[in-house]
Amino acid sequence: MPANSTEDPADSTPTPDQVRAALKSVTDPELDRSIVELDYIDEIRIEARGNSAHVHVAFTLPTAWCSPAFAWMMAVDTRDAAEALPTVADCTVELCEHMHETEVNHGVNEGISFAAAFPDAEDGITHLRASLDEKAVLSRQYTAVETLLDAGLDLEQIAQLEYSDIDRDAAANGIAVDVPGAALGVVAPAAAIDRYLEKARSLDYFTASNRLFRTPDGAPIDPADAELVHRRARLAQVNMDGQGGVCDALHQARQSEASD
Repeated sequence: MPANSTEDPADSTPTPDQVRAALKSVTDPELDRSIVELDYIDEIRIEARGNSAHVHVAFTLPTAWCSPAFAWMMAVDTRDAAEALPTVADCTVELCEHMHETEVNHGVNEGISFAAAFPDAEDGITHLRASLDEKAVLSRQYTAVETLLDAGLDLEQIAQLEYSDIDRDAAANGIAVDVPGAALGVVAPAAAIDRYLEKARSLDYFTASNRLFRTPDGAPIDPADAELVHRRARLAQVNMDGQGGVCDALHQARQSEASD
């Protein structure tokens, strides 16, 4: 630090709460739920290094045999989320009590590819992540569409919505929707729509098309097929909810055993 600098090194060190907040964006890819919400994080250690910091995050999954590919994704995303903080120089991750913790921890912290760490794996991470992202955005689409149905739209109107048809209504703390073919718009609760938009934007949904919702294949929804598409989206949502319930039970049982 320059001799005339007035910056306090402590100001350059993130707090555990700040790191935890950054990790809220990291999801269990099978469940599409935050690893913070799921209580996977065991420990966050922070070491000040001049004007930056080193962060170490330890986490435990519901079972020791959770998919190593899923564990790898969460470890990589945890590292990247922590390192995105402006004052974090680097982050190491520690997967605990997992049958492949050695391979995951060494591979992620040393910058080795998943294929190199797991040469016997049949599929790579890129294809698997894309497949899970598709399921997640479809599940979120179902919940967002349900919110719009509750606000008074019908499925045909929702199928025709464009990204430009929605806007934030700060006064009502919701999402204002210009309804196709209707004289007046509606205001819907923001939470589910925001969550859908967050995932859709991350997948560049609105780069090639302005259509707000899509079929599972990524095509615009024909209004005549809107009900069928919505039922298919519900299957993705039910599947994720079911997996989430199983994982919650396993995680609680594991924590109970650890505390005995």
